[in-house]
Amino acid sequence: MPREVELKYRCAEPGDVLRRLEALGARRIGEFQQEDVYFQHPCRDFALSDEALRVRFSGGVAELTYKGPREHVSEGKSREELVVPVGNLEQLLELLRKLGFREVARVRKKRIVFLISGAEVSLDHVEGLGVFVELEDKGAGAMGLREIAESLGLRGPPVEETYLEMILRSSARVT
Repeated sequence: MPREVELKYRCAEPGDVLRRLEALGARRIGEFQQEDVYFQHPCRDFALSDEALRVRFSGGVAELTYKGPREHVSEGKSREELVVPVGNLEQLLELLRKLGFREVARVRKKRIVFLISGAEVSLDHVEGLGVFVELEDKGAGAMGLREIAESLGLRGPPVEETYLEMILRSSARVT
């Protein structure tokens, strides 16, 4: 099964991270506006099972993603991830609703994506949460991700919460 291995850090100085990426020779892939719509299963609680069902819309492309329970590895976290491209976003959303799935949250972000040394590095400006740097393994391995994080000036323990968990926690404080 496809697996996602990643590290995520809060970012106080996005300009500094961008300069370091450039100095390290990272290849800029692009800048994207993304909206993620998360759904709750009608018969089981994804919060309890540590799973997620997400529909992402980015740059005119939609995809449906299932994320399995997180496994904490020595350097970051890993989880099963299945991604299916979708041709008609509105019909997919309607299909999920008709099957009893309920929308629980939306996460909106501007994402700038780079490739460097077997890793995808994303600088994420997440609406309502702030700025984060996310490093995803594309061949670097977990230790390689940690080394890249250090070369970008990202110190301390990575953020364990997902954007969805942070949004839900934030909205629970507000209400």
